Amino acid sequence: MTTMPGMRRQLSIGYDEALLKVVDALKTEGFGVLTEIDIRNTLQNKLGVEFRRYKILGACNPPLAHRALQTDLGVGVMLPCNVVVYEDDAGHAVVTAVDPMQTMAAGHPALAAIAEEVRGKLVRVLERLA
Repeated sequence: MTTMPGMRRQLSIGYDEALLKVVDALKTEGFGVLTEIDIRNTLQNKLGVEFRRYKILGACNPPLAHRALQTDLGVGVMLPCNVVVYEDDAGHAVVTAVDPMQTMAAGHPALAAIAEEVRGKLVRVLERLA
């Protein structure tokens, strides 16, 4: 099994509580949630299949996004920063955040400092969930 990119945190709390905590933790680091994709509902509506509770939150820190776009307009393909919250088989929440050092900074030295700053903020978000 391959390791998925990103930074992961297994929580001892449930899915609903984790969603609230994630949004609050993102706010403390200057992020807002621009998009919310409910994978469970989407798969049910489009394919008629059952799936675990799973949401993708598109988080954006406007000052950092602006700096990144001023550096390289192509970075928009990696925005917003995705944060995934899903329910594991035991009913606990798992949160995974994109690692901008694996995406935005990969092959783009001019974006490395911004990616490192975003990564630090997302690490602190995950730490607040413990």
